[in-house]
Amino acid sequence: MSSPDRYAVVGHPVEHSRSPAIHAAFAAQTGQVLTYERLLAPLDGFADTVRRFAAEGARGCNVTVPFKFEALALAARATPRATLAGAANTLRFDADGWLADNTDGIGLMRDIAQGAGRPLAGQRVLLVGAGGAGAGVLGPLLEARPAQVVLANRTLQRAEELVKRHAALARAQGVALSASGLEAPGDAFDLVINASASSLGGAAAPVPAATLRPGALAVDLMYGAAARPFLDWARAHGAENRDGLGMLVEQAAEAFALWRGCRPETAPVLAALRASLAGAA
Repeated sequence: MSSPDRYAVVGHPVEHSRSPAIHAAFAAQTGQVLTYERLLAPLDGFADTVRRFAAEGARGCNVTVPFKFEALALAARATPRATLAGAANTLRFDADGWLADNTDGIGLMRDIAQGAGRPLAGQRVLLVGAGGAGAGVLGPLLEARPAQVVLANRTLQRAEELVKRHAALARAQGVALSASGLEAPGDAFDLVINASASSLGGAAAPVPAATLRPGALAVDLMYGAAARPFLDWARAHGAENRDGLGMLVEQAAEAFALWRGCRPETAPVLAALRASLAGAA
């Protein structure tokens, strides 16, 4: 009897990750035989960790902070969305060369449109953070055709570089795309997405409250205790808020489909995960 196919999430830190539970639920739902674990990579040892895992016969991995830019460089091939982002959160260890993908953005767009019931077309959007998470989100966000996207980042140059890389896509989709610092990115956005590292440091919000119009949706890509300060800030200023748990499940489903050739249903998995977290709180 052959051993189950092995997968993992690789990051630093990684012990908090809910991905093993998510993929176990997907496997049970679809009848797939696999294992999924957490791999803590040293900050200077990501490539060695992943190569060793692949050499042991593993089939693929997810990649979380802070290795998404490094992950793309390890692959022989990349999907168009990973290439555009310049970052990858999913690797498939194909025999003829590893494939890199980025499922973050499509996962977030599905969660906002379906989970939160907020169509993005014609909306004004502020995306905060030009790191690996923000880079993965921007392309699919533009493809959803909001009226405007402002990318705000602590280091303006990094935001400008990401905007430049996405300029052709923005023009093709008819989206006004620009870069900004964090101090004055604009006012009264319909959607504010926090893809910065501020939540990891326990900060409430990296941008002024004026960025939120009344009734806006504020989304933090983190979940649990890490997302609470930003979500509390958004609620205090009249915004609807949503954590990154739905995005986590949706991006995982996209990765699962890349690996296994079938896409699981996400709603029951998200509901069970939220109930589990609520019970642990």
